[in-house]
Amino acid sequence: MAKNFIRFEKNGKIDWGEWKQGKVFPLGAGKLNTREFLEFFKEGPTYDSKSYSPEELEILSPITAPCQVVCQGANYRQHLIESGLDPDEKNYNLFFSKSDASLTSPLGKVIRPKNVRLLDYEIELGLVFGKSIKEPLGKNSGEVSDYVAAFFMANDISARDIQLPQLQWYKGKSYRTFLPAGPVLAVLEPGDFQLWKSLELTLLVNDRIRQHDTAANLVFNPEESIRELSHFCNIEPGDVLLTGTPSGCALRAPGKLLQKIAALLPEKKKWELFVKGQLKRSEYLQPGDTIRSFIRSADRRIDLGDQILKVDQES
Repeated sequence: MAKNFIRFEKNGKIDWGEWKQGKVFPLGAGKLNTREFLEFFKEGPTYDSKSYSPEELEILSPITAPCQVVCQGANYRQHLIESGLDPDEKNYNLFFSKSDASLTSPLGKVIRPKNVRLLDYEIELGLVFGKSIKEPLGKNSGEVSDYVAAFFMANDISARDIQLPQLQWYKGKSYRTFLPAGPVLAVLEPGDFQLWKSLELTLLVNDRIRQHDTAANLVFNPEESIRELSHFCNIEPGDVLLTGTPSGCALRAPGKLLQKIAALLPEKKKWELFVKGQLKRSEYLQPGDTIRSFIRSADRRIDLGDQILKVDQES
C-alpha cells in the first residue's frame, strides 16, 4: 500500500516524515527536493522514535522547485460541457504548463493579485514522475505506470481575466501561490497506480461543495496521457503532471447564442463583455474565502490529505 510522506519545517529546519495514524514520524532526511527524496526512499529510510502532530509543524509543499509542471485542460466530461465544449467532439488531449514559481504550501494562503478579479479554483490529481522519459514510449517501453512514483493533490488556481482575454494560460495560471500542492506525497507500491480510478476529488469554498467527481471520469486516462506526452516532451524525476479538474469551477462559458453574437464584435469589446458577465457570478474567489479540498478512495487505501487555504488580497 502507498506510503504517505509530508515535507515540513520545525525550528527552522526542513525535513520529511511519514504520516500515519494522525502523526508525522521524522526521517532525518534533511532538506531534500522531491527528486532527491524519491531516491532517498528507495534506499529504505530509518525512522526517529519521536513523532509530531501535524499542528506542531509548518507543512510545506511536497513538490519542490525547480520542476516541470505539465497540466491537462478540460479532461473531465462534465467540465467540458460546462466549458461550452462537446465531449463527443473532442479528439485531442489539451496540454499546457504552469510555472513552478506558483508552488506553495497546502495549508496557507492564496494571494489574489491586484490586477485580478476573476480568481478561480481547480482541484486536481497530480502525478509525480520517478523515471526519465526522453523518447516516445512504445510497446517495448514497459508499463507506463512504472514511470510514476507518487500521487499528490493540487489546486490549479487561475486568473480567468488574464488567461482567457489575453490568451495567456501560462501567465494566468502561474502567479505566486497559484499552485498549492500536498500535503501528502503518496509514494506508490507495485499495483497502487491503478487505484487512481477509485479516487474521489472534493473541493469546498466556505464549507459549500463546489466540485466533486471521481478520477474514473477522466476523458484521457493517465496511461494514454503520459504516452502521448512522451512524444513531444522530455520528463525528469520530480516533474509532475496535473490531470485536469472536475466540473464546478467558477468559470461558466456564455451560451451558444451569446457566443455567436460576441464573435461579430471587435476583440476588445468581446472580452470586456465577457469579464463584465463573469463578474456577476458569485462563485469567483474573494479575499477572506476559505478553500478546503481532499482526494481519497472510499476505502482510504489512497488518502492525499486535506488542503485548507485562505484567500488574501495582494497589498
